[in-house]
Parts: sequence; C-alpha cells; structure tokens
Amino acid sequence: MNVPLFLFSQEKIHAQKIWDKGGHNAFTDLIRFQDKFYCTFREGENHVHGEDGKIRVLVSDDGDVWTSLALIEKSGYDLRDSKLSITPKGRLMLLMGGSKYENKTLLGRLTHVSFFDPNRKQFSAPQAVRIDEKIKSNWDWLWRVTWHKGKGYGVVYRKENNLGSQAFLVSTKDGVRYDLVYALDVFGLPGEASVAFKGDEMYMVIRRDYKEVNGLLGISKMPYSTWTWKDLGVHLGGPQIMFSSEGKLLLGSRSFHREGENNHDKTSIFMINKSFEIEKEIVLHSGGDNSYPGMVEHNGVLWVSYYSSHEGKSNVYMAKIPLNDLGLK
Repeated sequence: MNVPLFLFSQEKIHAQKIWDKGGHNAFTDLIRFQDKFYCTFREGENHVHGEDGKIRVLVSDDGDVWTSLALIEKSGYDLRDSKLSITPKGRLMLLMGGSKYENKTLLGRLTHVSFFDPNRKQFSAPQAVRIDEKIKSNWDWLWRVTWHKGKGYGVVYRKENNLGSQAFLVSTKDGVRYDLVYALDVFGLPGEASVAFKGDEMYMVIRRDYKEVNGLLGISKMPYSTWTWKDLGVHLGGPQIMFSSEGKLLLGSRSFHREGENNHDKTSIFMINKSFEIEKEIVLHSGGDNSYPGMVEHNGVLWVSYYSSHEGKSNVYMAKIPLNDLGLK
C-alpha cells in the first residue's frame, strides 16, 4: 500500500524537547485536565532491562514550559507505557504496565493504576488492576483505557515470549475492576490497542507483531461483539487513535520501512478517510528508537507528545501541528 506522504515546514510543525533527564525516556501519553497539560512517560536505563522503569508525570500551563509533578515506582516491577484518562467522576487516572523480571528473564506482567489527588498534587500508590477471572493470566497487559458513557474500555493482550497472543475487549466502571466484553477475533500476535468512539460506534486500532504484519482498524456497534476489520497497510508501534473536533480519525504511531537509507522508523500522524484508508501522513522530527505518541486537540492545534532518539539519546518531545494546515478545520 502506498501511503501519501506529507511533509510540512519547520514553521508549521514546531517540535521541542521537553524532557531528557532520565537515561532512557520513552513511551509517552498526553492529556488536558483542569486547564493544564499532563504528559507521562517511562524513565529507565534502557528500552528494556536494566534498572526497573519508573513513571514520570510532567505538568504545564501552556504546553511550552514543563515541570515534574510525580515520579512513580513500585519495588520489583518495571513500570512502563503509562496512559492518562479522565474517569466519569472527573478523576485523572494513570494506567501503567508492570513487568516482573529475574535478571533478564520476564516472569510475568501485572497492570497497575493510580489516581491523582489535585488537592495534595500527588498520585496514589500504584495498585494492581483486577482482570475478569474468565480471562485472567500471569501475562496480561491492559494497554490503554478510553471512557464512554460512564464506562472505560480497553484491550487486554496476553503475550508470552512471542509464542502466541490473545486480545480481549474489557470494560470498567471504576478503573480498577475490568470485565470481559468480547474475545477479539484477531490473529498475528495482536498487542497494543487503542479505542475511540463516534456516537456509540467503537473504533479500534491494534498492533500485530507476527513477521511485521500490518496493523488493523476495527469498527463495531454495541454490544461490541461483532467486528469489521480493515488492514491499514502499515505496521504499527505504540498506536493511539482519536477523532478531531471535525470528525476526522487520527492515528499516531511509529511508521516503519520508509524508502531511503536514513528514513526508517519515524513517528507519524496518519489521517484516515471515510473508506477507512490512510489518506495522509505527517512525519514528525524523529528517528531511531521512537514513537508512542499521545495526542490532544486544543485551540486549533494538535499537540503530540512522543519520544525519539534522533538527537542521540532517547528524549521526550512535544510537537504542535496547526489543524488548519492539515485540512482538519
């Protein structure tokens, strides 16, 4: 599949480094809460292994000047891939994976959740989420939660040493307990997934890792047990989807296998048309170890957090993409 590639000038996509203090800063997410930006990511020694990862949360009034709000850790767990959401009760929720290692051997995974107290300006100690007993295992990873009409929805995937994987759509009312909605009929080592809603219709993008097969876009109506799947034609890494205020479906992900010696593995924003095909790609200033974008629309701008090592070390960046320039307004 040939994806149209759109490159914009430096003036139209401004990207700045907002954090570089950790040895390896990666796997970001972004949200607005009570008129402030919050950005979260993992700090560790390496992409994997080494000292257990910790979760950093930054806060900003304007998206330009950032300060550290929290550094969250849990003894014995490599915390990673933190995701932010706002519960129906107006609580800022922080979801994070927890990997347990002995030396460099992965022993299991346990997803954790934490909640922000605005008065004390701190997050609660991470607690393990409770996965439905019908699907619970020692290898579960709940990667992201999206709230809709009083419920949070996300995908638990179960993958052990790339020998096989299953994915399950789950729902929650409190962010701690998760019930099975549907065992997804997705093959090819399904993994990281993100959902978004248009009315009561659920959209899902899901990464697949079998021999770098392409990512999928799924569409389903309540009760979300019948799915139509579309091959996106690109391999995904750290995907997030959202609808713009104008109803355009946006996908943020790593983009692989670009033509040209120096163009592999960038972080991109893809725009998906009504035929559920990628119609435009915006490549961000990135390279090497990179991706895992978080996206927020605010004041006519698409704000994108992501990490990249194009300047040598893996750091966290913020890109500002004017929606007018992208034909989204």
